[in-house]
Amino acid sequence: MDAPDSNDQRKPGFFGRHQWIRWVALSVLLIAAGVYLFSIALPGSSAENLSYSKFITAVEAGKVSEVSISTDGAAAGKYVSGTLFTTAIPVIDEPLLETLKAQKVDVTAVPAATSSIWSTLAGWAFTLLPFVLLGWLWWRMSRAQGDAQGLFGFARSKGKLFESTGPRTTFADVAGYEGVKAEVTEIVDFLRTPDRFRRLGAKIPRGALMVGPPGTGKTLLARAVAGEAGVPFFSVDGSSFVEMFVGVGASRVRDLFKEARSRAPAIVFIDEIDSIGQRRSGTTSFVSNDEREQTLNQLLAEMDGFDAASGVVVLAATNRPDLLDAALLRPGRFDRRISVPLPMVSERRAILLVHCLGKPIETGVDFDVIARGTPGFSGADLANLANEAAIEAVRNSRDSITQADFDAARDRLVLGRRDNSTVLLPEEKEAIAVHESGHALVAALCPRADPVSKITILPAGESLGATHQLPEVERHLYGQDYLADDLAVRLGGRAAEIVAFGQGSSGASNDLLGATALATRMVREFGLSPRLGPVSYSRADNGSGSVFDRPYSDETQATVDSEVARLLREAEARAIQLITDHRRVLDLLSSLLVERETVDGSVVYDLIAAESSTVTGAGDQRRRA
Repeated sequence: MDAPDSNDQRKPGFFGRHQWIRWVALSVLLIAAGVYLFSIALPGSSAENLSYSKFITAVEAGKVSEVSISTDGAAAGKYVSGTLFTTAIPVIDEPLLETLKAQKVDVTAVPAATSSIWSTLAGWAFTLLPFVLLGWLWWRMSRAQGDAQGLFGFARSKGKLFESTGPRTTFADVAGYEGVKAEVTEIVDFLRTPDRFRRLGAKIPRGALMVGPPGTGKTLLARAVAGEAGVPFFSVDGSSFVEMFVGVGASRVRDLFKEARSRAPAIVFIDEIDSIGQRRSGTTSFVSNDEREQTLNQLLAEMDGFDAASGVVVLAATNRPDLLDAALLRPGRFDRRISVPLPMVSERRAILLVHCLGKPIETGVDFDVIARGTPGFSGADLANLANEAAIEAVRNSRDSITQADFDAARDRLVLGRRDNSTVLLPEEKEAIAVHESGHALVAALCPRADPVSKITILPAGESLGATHQLPEVERHLYGQDYLADDLAVRLGGRAAEIVAFGQGSSGASNDLLGATALATRMVREFGLSPRLGPVSYSRADNGSGSVFDRPYSDETQATVDSEVARLLREAEARAIQLITDHRRVLDLLSSLLVERETVDGSVVYDLIAAESSTVTGAGDQRRRA
């Protein structure tokens, strides 16, 4: 499991993770309370407020001992008795004031408006509020863009550090791949005992590139190397280096390697390195990406700049090694290329056992059969298979996972979720049954084709039926006879429609697409065309980015098209002949599919065997007659 991020280790409270809101609210309340108490404690807050007329009367009566008058007319004084008072002196002409006094008019003066402490605070708040908001927005942007530990951490590395003191992943957690483990064990030995290599003058590779299809466990294998060696493990995605601002990616590369050196010995793992390590555009390209190229140049410089004796090893993973720049693969950078292929039968069994740990498995479940029935599955696919089998057991209210659950889960992943609620017309259902029966019958009659495992006419998305074939062995080399049988099987559905109904239908569109692609590769890449001979015309990507990258002439393209059409016509004619010779089996199988909707592959072979015995028996009777 991944180590928890330190930023997520926050205690829940009010406002959850946003603890700073609580502290800001408390600070505002404290400041408001202090201002209020200060305003109460101001001198003069308990003084008597007099009108101007009462003030004059008090002066004439000799009750006032002292008074102070400001320029704006505000006055404050003290009675003889010691009591304080405040008043305001009107700013008017003396004759008018004397006239008012003579007429005994009560005159009240109002002092000039003065700003209170509350209005002053409000003014300062409205002045500073825009700057506070701008600062907060910048802080949030810097965190979102750079995952920074502060305001100016935009260019910090986004690599996650997994310390050796936490939960470790070891080779025991990686099932299968014994050859790959043996190859990376040298890296583990170097990180554990570097002196043993230095004594003989040996240098460990600075970098190792793991190449393989998606889901084969390249990241898990890299973490197992770090776990076995007991060193810090820096994990980062290649896409996290590239941003819209030029120079940010290069700065993040520098920061990542700087931190790795400070914790050496350590492992730096870059996943999906093809996102930053693609071939540079060159001078002839119309489009370039300065940020990506600067990031790649900085990565090259960093891998060149550190000494192998420093104890920093770079591991990288990709499923597109053909896109990588040649400078990245040269000796001194990624010296080694470790292939992590799809697991074989024995490895699939071991991986299944790992993913089934902790799950209640019914006794009698044959993992050898399950492993043989999942060719081409990666480790991630097998983990998904085990999970789908557990879901299937829950759906059927079982307490343990049975063989049937694994079979149903495999069918769901390979054939798709089949839904019998889709309403089909009777003639459509019959046509689909004939189509799938044609695939199954041709596959069963072709000697080099993979055996038929299951046939169904239950719809799944756009697919209205499916025929599943199960290879008997793991193939790595395909002969011309196998490819020819494969073409015939792909066109078997269309051939059955032609035999049964006298015409094809739109249901063969995907079959034609796959058959055409296979025939094109046979002609262009495999050299299986007598007219073209042993010449390869594959579309090799030269990195120019040009759409006019066809490495042959129009005349050659016409020959390729003619040969592809010939192969497809021959395959279709062969399929039609096989189905015509076994028309009775086709009718029986299609009738069973209409009735049952799903038929096991053994039924096809039983029907063919029954027909053969019937024909043999009839021939013996004729010979005896």
